[in-house]
Amino acid sequence: MSRSFPLLRHALVSSCALVGALIAPAAAVAAAPQKVIVDMDIGDDIDDAFALALLLQSPEIEIVGITTAWGDTALRGRLLERFLRETGHAGIPVAQGITTANPTPFTQARYAQRGAAPLQAPQDAVDFLLREAARQPGQITLLALGPLTNVGAAIERNRTAFGQLKQVVMMGGSVRAGYRKSQYVPSRPADKEYNIASDIKGAQALFASGVPIVMMPLDSTQIRLDEVERNAIFGHGSPMTDAVTLLYHQWIDSYQPWSSNMPSLFDVVPVTYLIDAATCPVVPMHISVTDDGYTRETAGKPNARVCLASDTPRFFNVVMQRLLK
Repeated sequence: MSRSFPLLRHALVSSCALVGALIAPAAAVAAAPQKVIVDMDIGDDIDDAFALALLLQSPEIEIVGITTAWGDTALRGRLLERFLRETGHAGIPVAQGITTANPTPFTQARYAQRGAAPLQAPQDAVDFLLREAARQPGQITLLALGPLTNVGAAIERNRTAFGQLKQVVMMGGSVRAGYRKSQYVPSRPADKEYNIASDIKGAQALFASGVPIVMMPLDSTQIRLDEVERNAIFGHGSPMTDAVTLLYHQWIDSYQPWSSNMPSLFDVVPVTYLIDAATCPVVPMHISVTDDGYTRETAGKPNARVCLASDTPRFFNVVMQRLLK
């Protein structure tokens, strides 16, 4: 036994090494980050800033670029350029989306205006999106966190290239529950949600595009940042949490009707889904966008996977582990 044990041990070690070598490539493939283009209207509400911070702190995500949506898209670009530079991510491309009217105040304009003016003309957001989708077919997820003006324009400009996207993961719509849903008011009628109602034609074009859609409506996205998590983030002291904290205080200082010490983290929910899909389980549905801006569950072949309820503890576990790194 004493003479044969080294041989047995050598055989076991060799077998383990072989199994490890076979498993390693599969693990490497599984661990490859998801390529994401983010289309966002950062600067009005505060949830966009938390969503961006989480994206930047997550190794599961590779941000291919960020496109600015809705309203003053040039000023949103300056906000993003400053945020990315001050958090060590200046290499991420920022492309300027279609400028529109916007009745919502740009609450974080001071932060944006103190950023450096661009040294060269910005890229066109629609061209950027279509070019990357065509260059990397089936690999790019479009994370749509604002009104769908750029999306509608991309579909109109080149439906074939837009169809090369892997999927669109979006925050928008209201299926079975509307605004002000909470643990105390669990059931409210569906509303016209802001992102959809701001550009109805863009939303209708998306749901008719045939591209796989994952939809996070008001039903699942009204998760509030309470005092415990807020204080932990604001007191953490990293460049990332400091940038979010500054934007939060500009937002809260704007005294808008929706400003609150416990902001709703609408746009963070689709980000956590990309990191851990169990945070927001989805079901197949056929969604129709009405001409007055509602998103209705109707009969027909499913054109979206929809999350109707989030796992809130799991959501915060994903968020806090990454923001407090």
